Amino acid sequence: MSLSLNEYLRYGRQLIVPEFGLQGQILLKKCRVLVVGAGGLGCPALQYLVGAGFGTVGIVDHDTVDVSNLHRQILHTSESVGMLKCESAKLQLAKLNPLVQINTHPVALSPDNSFGIFEQYDMILDCTDTPATRYLINDTAVLLGLTVISGSGLKTEGQLSILNFNNTGPCYRCFYPTPPPPSSVTACSDGGIIGPVIGIMGVMMALEAIKVATGYYLREDVEFQPFLSLYSGYGPLQSLRTFKMRRRSPKCRVCNAGTREITRHVVETELDYSVWCGKMDYNILEKDERVSVEQLSAQRAPYLIDVRPKEQYSIVHLPNSINIPLNELKHMSALNVPQETMIYVICRFGNDSQLAVKHLKSIGYENCVDVIGGLTQWSRQIDPNFPVY
Repeated sequence: MSLSLNEYLRYGRQLIVPEFGLQGQILLKKCRVLVVGAGGLGCPALQYLVGAGFGTVGIVDHDTVDVSNLHRQILHTSESVGMLKCESAKLQLAKLNPLVQINTHPVALSPDNSFGIFEQYDMILDCTDTPATRYLINDTAVLLGLTVISGSGLKTEGQLSILNFNNTGPCYRCFYPTPPPPSSVTACSDGGIIGPVIGIMGVMMALEAIKVATGYYLREDVEFQPFLSLYSGYGPLQSLRTFKMRRRSPKCRVCNAGTREITRHVVETELDYSVWCGKMDYNILEKDERVSVEQLSAQRAPYLIDVRPKEQYSIVHLPNSINIPLNELKHMSALNVPQETMIYVICRFGNDSQLAVKHLKSIGYENCVDVIGGLTQWSRQIDPNFPVY
């Protein structure tokens, strides 16, 4: 395989880099890379993968573009709101580099389709944000012998690692044999993210993909060491710390052949990743322990507790509401009101408020109710000028 005159001109600035060279470009041209997730991580990663000249780039994402994505998912535009993210990304990437074959897979990754999709590629970039999908990606990639570049980000921090490198490095299950408790998993929509933070992690993932694809870690003068890089955007200065990680676990259920319990058959027919990882059950209250936003609106001067974090409360809140963040409320044994007080509890979506009501009842405040749908529902049904974020 050789390069065209157009490719020499297009990729010239990286061809002359000693660590890369002509052979590196040829190897990229041969490589087929799959990016799972065209969001905050996937968008910048995709731009640099396509710009660098990977021969084939695949995109898996069944979600559609929302206006709340645009501050960080930089391939999408205001005009692409409502479009499938994978198709929106392909539209922009084709303009960037028409020499790259871009394949879209507008499906939710599942045990039914993961092997069929992954078999078409040589390397995987995990740009997802849920434990269940991460375990599925890991298991499928390991069983197919594929390296996974894994990244994540939340608030002002990010992480990066290479999993199952060259089918010899440790996998995700080596580091995390069991999933974290659902209550400890914070989604981007709840915890927030600074756009450049997740963008930096996506760019770093693209660089690692280039290094893996061009055989950099297989050179005689380079020894691959499993690692975990931690990025902090605020500290107050930016910082990047990289830690050496242990090698493959001798007890791993998927990447260690001697202890392997998870096979392709198990993944496709037996494992339910969502059930195994679990999820928060917020439907914990009886019908008479909940009220609608219309019922709250009808109250003249309700005692209203807003259990969102302080930074969210400061963005917008209902008049005369009292802010007691859920994490603080759970450690309180009493409020500054009599126990017979009628208490209304509200949050952003109507989830945390249910947990708060459960706790208040446990400490003697029986006359408390949760507001169904929270402030989001208030904006939809009561006050359309109330900001939704």
